[in-house]
Amino acid sequence: MKPDAVETRGAEAAKPRATPAALGYRMPAEWTPHQGTWLSWPHNPDTWDADQLAAVERVLAEAARALAVGETVHANVLDAAHEARVRQVVGNAADVRYHHFPTNDAWCRDHGAVFVVRAAAPRLAATDWGYNAWGGKYPPFDLDNAIPQRMAEALGVPRFEAGMILEGGSIEVNGAGLLLTTEACLLNPNRNPGLTREEIERRLRAMLGVERIHWLVGEMAGDDTDGHIDNLARFVGQDTVVAAVEDDPRDENYAAL
Repeated sequence: MKPDAVETRGAEAAKPRATPAALGYRMPAEWTPHQGTWLSWPHNPDTWDADQLAAVERVLAEAARALAVGETVHANVLDAAHEARVRQVVGNAADVRYHHFPTNDAWCRDHGAVFVVRAAAPRLAATDWGYNAWGGKYPPFDLDNAIPQRMAEALGVPRFEAGMILEGGSIEVNGAGLLLTTEACLLNPNRNPGLTREEIERRLRAMLGVERIHWLVGEMAGDDTDGHIDNLARFVGQDTVVAAVEDDPRDENYAAL
């Protein structure tokens, strides 16, 4: 497929066509006003024991109730029985919509669609990146990989397939053309072994409407995402970044930093 074309599905016919960037779409900054937030409700016993799951559900329910005051919360649940259970935990929330979209696990930021926007109709579109559970570390992941398509269909928006592996937590944008990512994650051979840095950059620009890409080097110890940018640095404004720095007890100057 030509680098200036992607496959579009969903609300538009499935055929090679212009990229989201060529159509005027861009990925907005996280603080940009938006219509809703998507969650994949936790349930996997391999991730959470019973006590952990109960605690996580309480915290997520609190977040859902707070978010639902001002926007729609979309919750991916396994089935009707799971929905009934989650409704009990969430309680009387203003605007929570439940979708019977089964998942393997709860990390919707990583496996969900990455939305892009533009001024002209249709204003919203979904970009669909492949998901392999952080380099195949936690199979199975087939249900999670199908979530972007189901999200786009639920909203009735165009869907653009990127043709590469990428988790949402591996990229960070300022909404004004700048993207941050890490070499340790996107260049890891467990993600896209057949793509060069230049090819990955072309896809990021084409799919997300960014112009500049800064690659950070390194990752935090014990990070099984292989260096997700959202563990290292986040934009809090178009020109302001908050970065995490690890303690190194061997560094005699650390206390003075």
